[in-house]
Amino acid sequence: MQDEQAAWREQQRRAVAVRAAALEADRSAEARQAAALLDDFVRRAAEAGLAPHTLAARSLDGRSTYRTHIRGWYLKSDRSVAVGDDGEYYVLTVPPSLRARFTGADLSPSMPRLIVGAGGRDGESIPLAALLEKRLTAGDVWP
Repeated sequence: MQDEQAAWREQQRRAVAVRAAALEADRSAEARQAAALLDDFVRRAAEAGLAPHTLAARSLDGRSTYRTHIRGWYLKSDRSVAVGDDGEYYVLTVPPSLRARFTGADLSPSMPRLIVGAGGRDGESIPLAALLEKRLTAGDVWP
């Protein structure tokens, strides 16, 4: 009986590991495709003369805004996501910090997704390609 339970647990452990590996492979492939879109956007923005701006990040509670050391373009009108002039994707929310008020917030690039906002509760998901195109066509007139 214990041998059967041990074999079943081992089989389940292997099945979970296989599913996790497949999910990671899918996410990596998606991130590579999204990174290619971001690189193309940076190139096209430079060709169009779209100047990058110093980005600002908001605290998680939305009460504070902090400057960052990243230059780039906001992608959404609420300024919650951006692409840096380095081609990296940034989610512009950070934990509240007194230190960041004076020195600026530190941002790390996030793994880009092909659907921005996918899995969010607000229902405002949009394909990354459409969002980048919308931003390019808006030119310097962006909220």
